[in-house]
Amino acid sequence: MDLSEALYTTRAMRRVKPDPIPDEIVARMLDAAIRAPSGGNAQNWRMVVVDDEQLRSQLGPVYREAYHELQERAYAGRREAAAKGGDVTTLRVMRSSDWLAENFEQVPLWLVFFTRNDPTGASIYPAVWSAMLAGRGGGVGTCLTTILGAFRSAEVFDLLDVPVDKGWQLAAAVSCGFPLGRWGVAERAPAEQVSYHNRWGEGLGFPVEGPLWP
Repeated sequence: MDLSEALYTTRAMRRVKPDPIPDEIVARMLDAAIRAPSGGNAQNWRMVVVDDEQLRSQLGPVYREAYHELQERAYAGRREAAAKGGDVTTLRVMRSSDWLAENFEQVPLWLVFFTRNDPTGASIYPAVWSAMLAGRGGGVGTCLTTILGAFRSAEVFDLLDVPVDKGWQLAAAVSCGFPLGRWGVAERAPAEQVSYHNRWGEGLGFPVEGPLWP
């Protein structure tokens, strides 16, 4: 797959089929992940591939608890405000997130990423993104979530037999499956609106007439 196509079309694909993902694709995702840069080349990462049906059935309720807590705390009132304001985009994203929570067990594979001595995540998220790009190359849709680490880390450690005395932190869980929807370039605010030149607030001075692919 062309690099630009992968970069421009790898977006959150939460609705996926229950079909299993071939081992060779998972292997490519893991191998791509470990090629990512990390601070001091420390490579303080661990990845757990979760495809066991019984384990997913145990993690599903934990994820939903974390998701509901997120809605009640960080996103309190957001859904209602979006509905009142006619914010179709936000409502669509929230419905998609609802689907992922409700169908956690149907997602055929989850990649759970752990890191240590990495308070900013700068040494783990490049690996996560590389795995997601590699998944896109194999036709696999992915979605990065952090709510398990934020709200139910202890439960996940227990279910996955992660040692609790080695400094590991749950950085991300990535859903993986062949998408029910279509690939496409995500709509975003123009680069000129979020980018400056040399100093905050200074215009770029050159156009970014995106999307620049295809």
